[in-house]
Amino acid sequence: MTQTYDLIVRNGEVANHAGRGKADVGVIDGKIAFIGDLSHASAGEVFDAAGLTVLPGVIDTQVHFREPGLEWKEDLETGSRAAALGGVTAVFEMPNTEPSTTDPDALADKLARARDRMWTDHAFYIGGTHDNARFLSELERLPGCCGVKVFMGASTGTLLVADDDGVREVLSNVRRRATFHSEDEYRLVERRPLARPGDWTSHPEVRDPESAIMSTRRLVRLARETGARIHVLHVTTAEEIEFLADHKDVATVEVTPQHLTLDGDEAYERLKGLAQMNPPIRNNYHIAGLWRGVEQGVADVLGSDHAPHTLEEKARPYPASPSGMPGVQTLVPVMLTHVANGRLTLDRFIDLTSHGANRVFGIAGKGRMAEGYDADLTIVDLKARHVLKHEDMATRSGWTPFDGFEATGKAVATIVRGRVVMKDGELIGAAHGRPVRFQETLA
Repeated sequence: MTQTYDLIVRNGEVANHAGRGKADVGVIDGKIAFIGDLSHASAGEVFDAAGLTVLPGVIDTQVHFREPGLEWKEDLETGSRAAALGGVTAVFEMPNTEPSTTDPDALADKLARARDRMWTDHAFYIGGTHDNARFLSELERLPGCCGVKVFMGASTGTLLVADDDGVREVLSNVRRRATFHSEDEYRLVERRPLARPGDWTSHPEVRDPESAIMSTRRLVRLARETGARIHVLHVTTAEEIEFLADHKDVATVEVTPQHLTLDGDEAYERLKGLAQMNPPIRNNYHIAGLWRGVEQGVADVLGSDHAPHTLEEKARPYPASPSGMPGVQTLVPVMLTHVANGRLTLDRFIDLTSHGANRVFGIAGKGRMAEGYDADLTIVDLKARHVLKHEDMATRSGWTPFDGFEATGKAVATIVRGRVVMKDGELIGAAHGRPVRFQETLA
């Protein structure tokens, strides 16, 4: 008897761990049931992917969707809307909301807010603090938690853990891989007087490369001392890449599209506050170092660090302007442009956006296009030429640092657990995102 599928993605070029080639993808009950020739099979729904490339669903493991407490910048619905429109099928959201996500009630509140409002699947970080460090081994095991996030610099209040003793206590209590914003707070405080009012070109001087390198060296030393695994977010310096290459047994590495693409020598003059983020956009020397990290396999994942602020907030004169920029909707087209230009292979793009997340975070049933895995697919047109524009951004902030960027490649469909949630730039149906599960915390 011929098998009937819920969905067949037909006639596309499939790109996964087996290579690239013409194949169909059959879906039953939200899972991939078969990859191969399904020309004679029937399905309740057929997606014609002729001329398109079918990728494992893109996972963005660093977003700030600002809810609760900062919804004028973004919320879980608008942020995930931008993600789905950009081809992203799952997101991991950060704890620096108001209140911070540092206890079971705050995590449960986010999960409740996300249900039937988020277009993508999702998980949330628990913020590691001095106050909750001894409880982290329990907190990191809660359903819907992707792990512990620690700010060694760039944050305020209880989420800032700047001292070695505090970081050591966090690392001594976590059992999963802990995630870090690695800048040395003590050096940042010393260098604040270097900020030139109204001059964003001073931002990478205040938060200089040494601020990042010092912190990352400290972090690796403490990880080895405690026997912990760490994940270093948004690495920005050539020296960190070189250093972390010698410590891959304990440390995994994230890079971002903006740090790989925007050149600080011109971006601050052109974009002013829109170029401001932490750690900073840096110059071509460091961009080249990051690309070496991509090419040599030091970088494990690509995250957007989507962190929106309103245009009004960004227009404040430096250093009163806040740091952070949107990115979840532009991750795919910006990086596919690097693919089109020969800077990045499609295989490496897939590794950085799905397989890497699967490995680093131990995701259960996601991050690969294979039978038995969730049917999360990002379908792209690798040849589509288009210009990224502020007005096309679904994020509540309504802008992008890549306004005017001439892109080659775009997501034309986003499929989450066998459900087509975006097609041709339009969202379809209702939001049905669900929590991501992890191998280390399966019940």
